[in-house]
Amino acid sequence: MSDPYPPTRVVIAGGGTAGWLAATALVRQLGPLVDVTLIESDEIGTVGVGESTIPTARSFHAFLGIDEAEFMKATQATFKLGIAFENWGPEDARYFHPFGTIGRSVAIADFQHFWLEAKRHGLGGAYTNYSLETRAAEANRFGRDEAGTLAYAYHLDATAYARFLRAISESAGVRRVEGRIAKVERDGEGGAIAALHLASGNRIEGDLFLDCTGFRALLIEGALKTGFEDWSEWLACDRALAVQTEAVSSPVPYTRAIAHRAGWRWRIPLQTRVGNGLVYSSADMSDDEATATLLAGIEGTPLFAPRALQFRAGMRRQAWSANCVALGLAAGFIEPLESTSIHLVMIAVMRLIQGFPFQGDDCTALRTRFNAQSRHEWEHIRDFIILHYAQTGRIDSAFWQRHSTMSVPETLAERIALFVESAGAWQGQDDLFKIDSWVSVMLGQGLMPKAHHRIPGMLSPQALRDSLNALDQQLSRQLLIIPDHLTFITKYCATHTQMDACAVLADAPL
Repeated sequence: MSDPYPPTRVVIAGGGTAGWLAATALVRQLGPLVDVTLIESDEIGTVGVGESTIPTARSFHAFLGIDEAEFMKATQATFKLGIAFENWGPEDARYFHPFGTIGRSVAIADFQHFWLEAKRHGLGGAYTNYSLETRAAEANRFGRDEAGTLAYAYHLDATAYARFLRAISESAGVRRVEGRIAKVERDGEGGAIAALHLASGNRIEGDLFLDCTGFRALLIEGALKTGFEDWSEWLACDRALAVQTEAVSSPVPYTRAIAHRAGWRWRIPLQTRVGNGLVYSSADMSDDEATATLLAGIEGTPLFAPRALQFRAGMRRQAWSANCVALGLAAGFIEPLESTSIHLVMIAVMRLIQGFPFQGDDCTALRTRFNAQSRHEWEHIRDFIILHYAQTGRIDSAFWQRHSTMSVPETLAERIALFVESAGAWQGQDDLFKIDSWVSVMLGQGLMPKAHHRIPGMLSPQALRDSLNALDQQLSRQLLIIPDHLTFITKYCATHTQMDACAVLADAPL
């Protein structure tokens, strides 16, 4: 007797982080309900520029049952408490965007209102100083406890991460097929995808296809012609260079995002090396100057020549079209300023599993809902990234002058107007970035409200001072018991080889 519910045949086109994340999640969560095949060509390299995550990665790993220490050993990972933004305003300006909660809020008014009232009286320190994650990052400390004291994410080796996920996937039954996709076969003219033909002559049939082919988007765009929504009017950077260097000092528990005259550069510390990159606008900086700028700003010996990447900021008009779902770079690209690239893959895979098309072709409502959620997520992140550029005090180059006067999407304009008018900020149910993040970046970029809620004004200046002092002292006490970042990594998740390297770095100057 035949099975009335045979496994859904899922074909993943492309490997890398996106492909193997999807494969791991599908096989671990849906098990015998799916038959997963991943097509990957050794001839086609992965981009590998995204080596930084946000705290949602921890929830996704828990969802998949991934052991944190094993994952960190396999990927040379370090911990991340936030992002340090340098030179995004006037020269030498710096602020920190921490994970976790900042200060203490009440039901009527969020912490920024109390902070602004204290500032009006000349009291208190910087807004993000009332964050334990900021304090720990600046002191180069990290500790993991059962109480979840610190909110954190990871810095990781993206190539090693894909290998780690591949091992999990294949052991759970995912079939990997080596080969280059030569043709996408559709079911009739203009129909759904029926099969993928490889250059070897192999033909792979499927019911659901996941496009993880990167910027080429062979399925979602090459075959289905979904269309692309261009956001370069707001996000002008269209090129990046990436290079890894040997580590010359202890890894700090945060990412550095350092602005330059035509974009920004990143520095991401792993256990024994550092990921470096430069994001820039080709209209404002030549490739040669970009390479020189990147190499002039690195520390340590480069492990290979800088790798170049060209892109357009934007997203597919439909992430799910017919029987194809685009993931990763095939779905679109938002520069990695807030480390959201891997998150967008994870959240899309999670939503796909929650609304999986077991019923075959009859999934119009599922597609509609998936695409609506996807658009909200992408536009929300887009607005947050644009904020860094639009609200800037830099006018030292044509690049920054254009961004400081450009019009922004209406959804972002509404957020900025509310904050300027009343120090108000909000987080919708499906929003990734919470109130603390919006306020951190708005204040960090020099945006100061004209007014704030009056409820904190009912407190006397002395009461405000006492409250902030008590919070400051509490954070100072907590910081004292948090170990050194490198010390914790060495004990928790370093391999023997990495521990030897870490021992050398511990004596290196910061």
